Amino acid sequence: MSKLDRARLEGLAEELLEKQFQRVPKLRELHKGEWIDRDYYIRHITETVLRIRLNNEVDSYALYKVGSQDDSLAAKLAKYLAEEFGHENMFTRDLEKFGLTIEELNATPVFPSTAKLMGYLRLEADRSGPAPTTIWDWFVEWYSDRYNPVITEKAATAFGKEYVHGTRAHIAFDESHDHDELMFRTVARAVEKFSSPEQAEVYLTVFIDLIGDYFAELYESTVGAREAALVGS
Repeated sequence: MSKLDRARLEGLAEELLEKQFQRVPKLRELHKGEWIDRDYYIRHITETVLRIRLNNEVDSYALYKVGSQDDSLAAKLAKYLAEEFGHENMFTRDLEKFGLTIEELNATPVFPSTAKLMGYLRLEADRSGPAPTTIWDWFVEWYSDRYNPVITEKAATAFGKEYVHGTRAHIAFDESHDHDELMFRTVARAVEKFSSPEQAEVYLTVFIDLIGDYFAELYESTVGAREAALVGS
């Protein structure tokens, strides 16, 4: 069985993201630190919190699906879960600084793209065990290392450093615990045991398409809605 090629997977992630940068308004500028919008950013951090909560549930289910089939893989995934639980509270502190209460946060429905992503992960866990979820988790960490510091620094410049304390703390935690490396070792083990490198690329393609859908929904619900209201007034 062929092993997962990290360079190939990262190259595919870059290629797929480039397609989304071309498709979704302002997405390239956001990820290059050239553009930010207050409503857009607040809603983005809100969805981040909601997605982390759901992601922890999906990861827990994936760990359950490992069962006793691979203790080494289970230990890696359990370590990642233990280090991730409660991290949404770092972002919640930033949202409170922006004036969003915990009640308002909890009452916010997730975007359809987030619901589709989490539902897909949950269903695929039944079919392919932990492999899809670990591929998603690796992508999240790879993406975070590559882009979140840029977006966060742009937000700090635009809104003030006090509005990104929690987000910066999360970035620092992931860097100090080398989550990108931990999750690649985890995904490589999961793919070897439960899936294949070819199927891993299929999963990654689905995930990044849904992330593009998310950013499109994010833009339309904030900047797009505001511009439409101005035109209609």
